Amino acid sequence: MIGIAYVDGPRLIRSVVAAATWVDAAREELNRINVFPVPDGDTGTNFALTLRSVADALTRLEDERLPSVTRTMAESCVFAAHGNSGLLLSHFLIGFKESLGERISARVQDIAAAFRRGADKVLEALDNPVEGTILTVCRDTADAAAAHASRTKNLAEFMKRVLEDARRSLGRTPDLLDTLKDAGVVDAGGLGFVRLIEGVVRLIEGDPLLEAPRRTEEELPFAAAREEVAEESDYQYCTEVLVRGEALPSTTSVRTRLRELGASIVVLATGDLLKVHVHTNDPDAVFALGASWGSIEQTKAEDMREQHEHLASRQLTIVVDSSSDLPDEIVDKHSMVVCPIQVISGGRSYNDRVDISGEEIYRRMEAGEVFTTSQPTPAAFLQCFRDALEDANEVVGVILASALSGTFGAAQAARKSLGNEDISLVDSRSASLGLGMLAIRAAELAELGWSSRDIAQELERIRNQSGALFTVDRFDNLLRSGRVSRGKAWLGGLLDIKPILEIGPDGRVVPLDRVRGREALIPRVIQHIERRLTPGPDKLRIGIVHANAPGAAQRLESELTRRFNPQQVLTAPITAAIGVHTGPGAFGVFYQVED
Repeated sequence: MIGIAYVDGPRLIRSVVAAATWVDAAREELNRINVFPVPDGDTGTNFALTLRSVADALTRLEDERLPSVTRTMAESCVFAAHGNSGLLLSHFLIGFKESLGERISARVQDIAAAFRRGADKVLEALDNPVEGTILTVCRDTADAAAAHASRTKNLAEFMKRVLEDARRSLGRTPDLLDTLKDAGVVDAGGLGFVRLIEGVVRLIEGDPLLEAPRRTEEELPFAAAREEVAEESDYQYCTEVLVRGEALPSTTSVRTRLRELGASIVVLATGDLLKVHVHTNDPDAVFALGASWGSIEQTKAEDMREQHEHLASRQLTIVVDSSSDLPDEIVDKHSMVVCPIQVISGGRSYNDRVDISGEEIYRRMEAGEVFTTSQPTPAAFLQCFRDALEDANEVVGVILASALSGTFGAAQAARKSLGNEDISLVDSRSASLGLGMLAIRAAELAELGWSSRDIAQELERIRNQSGALFTVDRFDNLLRSGRVSRGKAWLGGLLDIKPILEIGPDGRVVPLDRVRGREALIPRVIQHIERRLTPGPDKLRIGIVHANAPGAAQRLESELTRRFNPQQVLTAPITAAIGVHTGPGAFGVFYQVED
């Protein structure tokens, strides 16, 4: 066991990032066992998204001191908190921060005290505390932390012992809550909390963080889908509102008012921010109440009955690779499984969208760091297909163009190894939102009851009448990829020549046009798009991606919406796997014709 005497700012950042990665690997597992307080199957998503947002905020701090790290952790979790589980996690993190105060470093006794304050904050947040939930696991863990802090000064040994007790507490949750016992599962929020601690311990011990433990279907039933929703007693909408104000009401007053509108109330207050979560049949009344307290900054109302019906009827899962550039919200809405591409620098490998973001990679590229990518292994796809088949009968995989990468070949090898004829693979012959929008259409067809084979055939038809144009700001990355000669790259940089490239029918990148100066790019790109979409299709989706070029993306979105009135316009940042090859300043337009 490695001897660690204290935690400082950088160590806490690494710990939160490791915890977020390990929790995210269990997102679907947490969703499947989510039966309390309602079986809406979103605890894993909410817990993972909240912790990932906090981790992303911390990675931007680099070598900040501990007080700055804990303040950022507390502030970011208020904005990022998703759902009941995310709000309770945020309360724990805020309590953790309050306990550490202005310490520059924290030792075992300090961490134990922070666990206690975090658990107390979780209890304070609950309007109707129920044993057998994350509350129980947090409190038992804090008790264990206090006991072990008197026995060792080694943080590594301390955290290992705390984890053992947290696991024991989690195992007791079905004995304390009949809903869990009847479903044959442990509490989902409690498991999320244990995964958080596991991630930190695995970081300390040098264990891999990227692959979740395997569970068979018999060991892990999709309890959320099997649990009944009693309409007479359960509220319909999971509702949240974030309010900012200088004279916010007390949390006691807030809870009193919310009880008139619903149940499962969680209230989170820090500084001039107040966030509430409530299950209700009248979201508008909650929003109106929030507006009376201050300025509303965020609202959410999700139909839990609809979510449950979707879980119960789901028969087909979509698998994509991380080059799809789909936002997390869409991935989660359609319950897609994402297989990460590897991003490599200096002998270190990062999982795209898990270990490294586009924003981080552009910053490091600007500083001169050189990255490459590597396709997912067949084993990685095999894991994704197994995950997808745990709660569905069929799979459609929409994969990066085989002409651009060996990713499609890896997916084919995994399907062959699995020997499952219910997995249909589609070579998108595209990248980024070109394959991302195909995956969205696949998910829509799956929800209409289409089979995997019929969906694959329809995607191939749509693919063959769709296309993409993109441009880069600098020739450096194209030069490394062999797309242009060294002489042309030098001349292009000297004359400020900007290329317009196209993804051809076979999925290869081909030169289309070039202009001098960045200002001429957008009008010329739109001109080429108009030629390809005249006469205008009735069923059109447009995807716009950018690498640190939000201004260009907004201008394209406005102009293309005005000209074509598409059924959907999706704008997203380019993730790291694609950004390695485009570099910062790049942008692209994808059009999908479904007529």
